Amino acid sequence: MYRFLLTSRWLGGTVVAVAAVAVCLFMGSWQLGRFEDRVSTHKETKQAVTASSDARPIDALLNQATPQVSTETVGKAVTVTGTYDTEHQLLVPNRVVDGKQGHYVLTPLRTADGHAVAVVRGWAAGDPAAAGPPPGGEVTVTGRLQANEAVGSNGAVAGGLPAGQLGMINRASLLNVLEYDGWYDGWVAADDAPAGLASVPTVQPQGGDGLTLRAFQNLGYTLEWFVFAGFVVFMWFRLVRREAEAEQDRALGLDPVLD
Repeated sequence: MYRFLLTSRWLGGTVVAVAAVAVCLFMGSWQLGRFEDRVSTHKETKQAVTASSDARPIDALLNQATPQVSTETVGKAVTVTGTYDTEHQLLVPNRVVDGKQGHYVLTPLRTADGHAVAVVRGWAAGDPAAAGPPPGGEVTVTGRLQANEAVGSNGAVAGGLPAGQLGMINRASLLNVLEYDGWYDGWVAADDAPAGLASVPTVQPQGGDGLTLRAFQNLGYTLEWFVFAGFVVFMWFRLVRREAEAEQDRALGLDPVLD
């Protein structure tokens, strides 16, 4: 009943099906390898950031060559020296730390060249004023570099807040509030929070823990290629079964009679 598989038409079709399955499996495995490589690179980057305890000047990470905070620099220890702008302290509401909602206390730090760094001195669940004003005079702050916030990330909003509050921490929002000569990208979460405030842990960029969307695209392509391979196998068996049933009908003389 299955002798038709030895005909040239079916042999050719089988070869094409096998080749198609092989290509799909190869492409699926390649995409899976790309996904695993990206995951591995991401883990190594996070481990390197965690292991790095030596703080570097902020200009070593944010400069003309690399002006923006990236997934490679988020969470890295930095130092910045300047003077707090005590008259323009801002509260950033609806920020969650350890499952509790409160405020970030953000104070601009002016550097010697006139630029500003958004320093989050800490987080408060109650009245942020209990922390008191920032220290006067020149200070050196050590903290962790953080990425710009975007709407929808960790309670960030576009606006509609009273004076003295900031909906999200990014350069555009800060420029709308305080027109300094320039802002460093991102912000710094100070390691040593004053009494009454809690230190802010590293906040990963919107979209997860820094693992790029391209990695999940690779994973999606992997599933698609494997599904294609399964579909080819399914169709081949279905066609074989249909042809076998037709052969059986012909052997029993059940072929339809054409007028």
